[in-house]
Amino acid sequence: MHTTVVIIGAGHAGLAMSRRLTERSIDHVVLERGEVANSWRTERWDSLRLLTPNWLTRLPGRAYAGPDPDGYASAREVAAFIDDYASAVSAPVLNGTTVTAVTSTGDGYQVATDRGPWRCAAVVIASGACNLAAVPPVAADVPPGIAVHTPLTYRNPTDLEPGGVLVVGASATGVQLAEEINCSGRPVTLSVGEHVRLPRTYRGRDIFWWTDRAGILDERHDEVDDIVRARSLPSPQLVGTPERRSIDLDTLAARGITIVGRLGGLAEGVARFSGSLANTCTLADLKANRLLARLDDWATSAGRDDELGPPERMEPTRVAGRTPLLELDLHRAGIRSVLFATGYRPDLSWLHLPVFDRRGRIEHCGGVVCDAPGMYVVGHGLVRRRRSSFICGAGPDSAELAHLLHQHLDARALA
Repeated sequence: MHTTVVIIGAGHAGLAMSRRLTERSIDHVVLERGEVANSWRTERWDSLRLLTPNWLTRLPGRAYAGPDPDGYASAREVAAFIDDYASAVSAPVLNGTTVTAVTSTGDGYQVATDRGPWRCAAVVIASGACNLAAVPPVAADVPPGIAVHTPLTYRNPTDLEPGGVLVVGASATGVQLAEEINCSGRPVTLSVGEHVRLPRTYRGRDIFWWTDRAGILDERHDEVDDIVRARSLPSPQLVGTPERRSIDLDTLAARGITIVGRLGGLAEGVARFSGSLANTCTLADLKANRLLARLDDWATSAGRDDELGPPERMEPTRVAGRTPLLELDLHRAGIRSVLFATGYRPDLSWLHLPVFDRRGRIEHCGGVVCDAPGMYVVGHGLVRRRRSSFICGAGPDSAELAHLLHQHLDARALA
């Protein structure tokens, strides 16, 4: 089978790219291993909600139009939004088609699937950045009798064994799950490494109102000092709730959750934690207040101060001042489950091309894959701008990448 472009993945990024190619009359197909929005349907825990408010949920030609613009969509609602979008743009999606290999043919690519191969001039990788849990090597040292979980296998607290839970990782996923599991009546210990602390609202507006209006979400990949580090930053400590409440280490500690430092190792059932929790929290506090100062400067320069509340600053994280717990015997402490909320990574095992760096990450410049002419990435973190990983980032990223793809096809035709 032949087509000009193969898009791999029918999530929001792949469908946005499909819309852009249709606008340019470029024939293509979208290959999806499951159904449209498959990850939102099958790989999210039950209570998950978007970190971004509904008014920021938009794709090319369509935006949220429901009754709760300031709310935060559930996974089911996100899947329905994306599914409706696929129908609205008449995306040429082939569901139930698993890509098994992508190889170069010299003048293009061959995409092998479990339903036969495709030949094409260009490939767009839109299969998602969260296909696999990024579990650290220390997980192999969890002793027998203690179950290991990840956010991709966890659905709700009933999935866990009775007893205490050690949650490793304090980004958005880690703090949300630690709180949920604690509310179910289980004792929780939260292991904290580098994290991004943010208030849910600031001066009366959602924090994403600020980052959107102040242009922070539109900072481009070629404007960031350290692009590798920027693409590796943990997601901010946020949760989407009707009351728009903030969540941080102090609110979790007030609920009875034990806060410890980064998990450094496990030996004979004893977990050892870093003693640098205070420094880690101080750095997070410093960065949070630095961002708030930047937002204040924007509000003043934009003449918006009169319509907003007074400037604020986040108080230092109080738990950082406590004597840290450095060791924990898991069995004696009643820990029966360890949940590694330590991030995600894409599954690109089917990409049989020399396009990876030494850490196994696909090398690209603004979504244009290095050393692979005609190959592009959408939907990953900071592809072309800071908003790239959010649904609202698919529109501007796909517009620019479709333009570059069109240029590649024109040059290929001339050659």
